Amino acid sequence: MHIAPIDWIIIILYFIVSMGIGLYMSKRAGRSTGDFFLSGRNLPWYIAGTSMVATTFAADTPLAVTELVAQKGIAGNWLWWNMLFGGMLTVFFFARLWRRANILTDAEFVSIRYDGRPANFLRGFRAVYIGIGMNVIVMAWVNLAMVKILRVIFPELQLFGASSFQIGHLEISSHLILVALLMLFVAFYSALSGLWGVSITDTFQFIMAMTGSIALAIVAVRQVGGIEQLKSSLGETNWVFDFMPSLQHSDTEQVATGGILKMSVTALVAYLGVQWWSSWYPGAEPGGGGYVAQRMMSAKDEKHSLFATLWFQVAHYALRPWPWVLVALATLVVYPAAPDRGAAYVMMIRDYLPAGLLGLLLAAFLAAYMSTIASQTVWGTSYIINDLYRPFIKPRAGEKYYVRVSRLTTFLLMLLSLVVTTQFNRISDAWKLVLTLSAGIGLVLLLRWFWWRVNAWSEIAAMLAPYLIFPFLRWGLGWDIIQADFERSLLVIVGWSTLVWLMATWLTPPSQKETLHTFYTKIHPGGIGWRKISRELPHITGDSGYGRLFLNWFLGCVLVLFTLFGFGKLLFHEYFHGILFLGIAGLACWGIYVTFVKPNR
Repeated sequence: MHIAPIDWIIIILYFIVSMGIGLYMSKRAGRSTGDFFLSGRNLPWYIAGTSMVATTFAADTPLAVTELVAQKGIAGNWLWWNMLFGGMLTVFFFARLWRRANILTDAEFVSIRYDGRPANFLRGFRAVYIGIGMNVIVMAWVNLAMVKILRVIFPELQLFGASSFQIGHLEISSHLILVALLMLFVAFYSALSGLWGVSITDTFQFIMAMTGSIALAIVAVRQVGGIEQLKSSLGETNWVFDFMPSLQHSDTEQVATGGILKMSVTALVAYLGVQWWSSWYPGAEPGGGGYVAQRMMSAKDEKHSLFATLWFQVAHYALRPWPWVLVALATLVVYPAAPDRGAAYVMMIRDYLPAGLLGLLLAAFLAAYMSTIASQTVWGTSYIINDLYRPFIKPRAGEKYYVRVSRLTTFLLMLLSLVVTTQFNRISDAWKLVLTLSAGIGLVLLLRWFWWRVNAWSEIAAMLAPYLIFPFLRWGLGWDIIQADFERSLLVIVGWSTLVWLMATWLTPPSQKETLHTFYTKIHPGGIGWRKISRELPHITGDSGYGRLFLNWFLGCVLVLFTLFGFGKLLFHEYFHGILFLGIAGLACWGIYVTFVKPNR
């Protein structure tokens, strides 16, 4: 493969623009941790929402989607499409509450909702567990995707005269070292500019990444002879085009054609009925959280917070998937025997893109990679500084001091993620590992807003419970938790974790009344779960209209899913169903406007 001068020019221009934004925003970000981590709480909805979308569009995403399509057809994407249901709950039930909380991180929520030593422990534990542990795993699989891309594009890459280096027990390839250099660049501009620069850069990077993805999809479909020829080439496995799962007749039967497996009933139940409300996952935390909560809390007001989150759901689930899916289907025809299905996506770039377009796609992948790494590091750093270092290690220091420590922490997080990257081989495996290790905590994250009895021990128990049963399932019963038994394991762990945290809740005392009163006065969520507290505070008017909010949640899910399916039907030349589905999506949009947007103007 030859990279032409025009390709290098496009890549260099991308780096210049990204650095220029970071330098321009550096002065504003350095004034305080509030400016560094939350952009002064002044982001408009379209910037905040697009930044959420860009963060979830990492270099790993199209590669993982290609793996899922190769494993179980288009319907394999329900592994992440199901998270829409939880995301829509965030839009209508939680976005305004996060903005109303007026806190710096979602881990800080612990300090206004609970009290005492358990609350202090939980806040610090979440900072380490989520801000470092889970965050580093997420960054690692994003790094892994970039390594795979570089291996395909530059198979003979040698840095400092060697293709790999031995450091202790770790073998570090030149491709991973190049990723480390990219991370240094990201660390530099994100450490300079904080969330302001990251959010503005995210918007620019999202446009680039989507443009590149669409261009590659057009080239890939043309390469296989068009949509009809694609359908014909995969004719023996025509159910791979089904948007809803084609089920096995039993959980023990594997119906496979061309190496692609149909989905089991257990998998369908796990994805559509359990996973979306039970597991923690970056960008899809039940009730909002992580960098999504960070963007909601950085919005101008509650209305901007809500619209930012709604735009995120529409763009993330309805607009972005199809370019990736089309390329994934084309790789099944062009590279039927590829041992690494995720890498097949990059092989399409390497083998079929002309000069200029190749540079655009490489820049697009860099944009997808860098937007996610920048957001993850700023978000993870906010946990470490705001919820561990400032309250427990060095309180009462100056704001500029905390900003300096934040910038140093950004680099340390990236270094740790590089070490963890060496431990993964397949991106979708890392996705499943996170979903499994967090199974069961989701219900606590939802109910802590709407049920006064949830306490700090509830969250602690839910976070630790999966680690108590995971070894028993993996080594005691011999289950293949990440691959063959993933869905079954998820259901068992959710049931176990739910039982554990409910027992912990009832066996430990609730938060003190003063804490509950202060929280209710500030957030005033209303609802039956706070009735005991609201009776003691008759002067506080709690939120109401939950029936209408559930209707809006349902309409929001219909809007996104039928937009997703409608575009898909049009792409596959099924025009009647495509127009019908888009019409249903339009009616759902009108329903949201009449029942929610118009009354809240």
